[in-house]
Amino acid sequence: MTGSQEKNSPLPFINLALPVMDEPELLPRLLDCLSAQTYRKFRLFVCVNQPDSWWLDPVKRKACLNNRACLDLLSKWDGCETHIIDRSSQGHGWTGKRHGVGFARKAVMDLVNAMAGPDELMVSLDADSVFSADFLGSVARNFSKNPCTVALALPYYHPIGSDPAANRAMLRYEIYMRHYFLNLHRIGSPYAFTALGSAMALPVWAYRAIGGMTPKLSGEDFYFLQKLRKFGQVLVYNKEVVYPEGRFSDRVFFGTGPAMIRGAAGDWSSYPVYPVALFDDILESYLLISLFYSGRLQTKISAFLSQVFNETDPFQPLRVNHRDLDHFTRAFHEKFDGLRILQYLKTTHDGHGSSDEGNLHDFLEREYPAEELKMLNVEWQTLSFSASPVGELEKIREFLFEKEMEARLTAIPR
Repeated sequence: MTGSQEKNSPLPFINLALPVMDEPELLPRLLDCLSAQTYRKFRLFVCVNQPDSWWLDPVKRKACLNNRACLDLLSKWDGCETHIIDRSSQGHGWTGKRHGVGFARKAVMDLVNAMAGPDELMVSLDADSVFSADFLGSVARNFSKNPCTVALALPYYHPIGSDPAANRAMLRYEIYMRHYFLNLHRIGSPYAFTALGSAMALPVWAYRAIGGMTPKLSGEDFYFLQKLRKFGQVLVYNKEVVYPEGRFSDRVFFGTGPAMIRGAAGDWSSYPVYPVALFDDILESYLLISLFYSGRLQTKISAFLSQVFNETDPFQPLRVNHRDLDHFTRAFHEKFDGLRILQYLKTTHDGHGSSDEGNLHDFLEREYPAEELKMLNVEWQTLSFSASPVGELEKIREFLFEKEMEARLTAIPR
């Protein structure tokens, strides 16, 4: 798109929301990506952040100085209009329990909300991500084609790096996430999307409609997208992909970095590859919604929700408040939401007694032709996430990525 075409383009203006903490080696790469964008209708909002107490902690002194370097780099960068929130300089950092990436992401999004028009877009980024020169243009065109969409959960792909241990942990985590997405998509869950802070976009009007982001120490992206999904349709396909760094990081409490750290130490208990039968339990509940509406029915899901909400019949309040099946169905999915789905899988998985590798193979064998799996040339009988060659894990990741992109494409609103 040429400069004159951009000026007259009906495509929406984009506001980039970026939290930064101790990332002086990654930030220049992201800024280079922004400078290379062919679509130029954007501006950048950044929150460089840390707890203020770090200035008095010798262990954290380097991170403080790195944040100072990030502020200096951003102040000199002239790639686009830039607004900087300084929550890292001494006396300006977070205090008390209000700190972390969730508060930083909310700070930049709230500033966007204060300055942007309702039809402009917010695109959430992280400093460790890269993307193609057409990335922002693809996002703008996507929302232009789907004006009623309340959010876009962008596809992602962690590139292979130079550290074999990090690669193994990253691939294992991606296999977990893609298996999770594909199963939720398979059963028709409204929550079939992946929440990554580096791969989210939404119109400003939707941000205002849901009352903005609820800050959390981490995991804010999961709750934010779930909140948006309860409000409207979340799009999951985009032509261009976000490429986050697969790295060991303890900057947040859960997510890719912490999962990789625990996984490399042999602990994947928080990110198991769930048995396909547990997703079938959820599918059964979806197929029985009309019977839940008609009266009390005992299933694994209704028993789980009874325990969670301490209600004999978890659907009785919904029947009282929603007098037709369509509204009851929506209320059902709002009650049995993405968080409750995850809780059900976690609480029922422990007693299942199957291995992660076996659960993955069971799913693949059931859902895809044997000829396709044979072409992968993976030794399924001896597959070990901790011991098999990293190349085998990479082949599995590539296969799942391909299938996920196909699934995302079929989810486009028609």
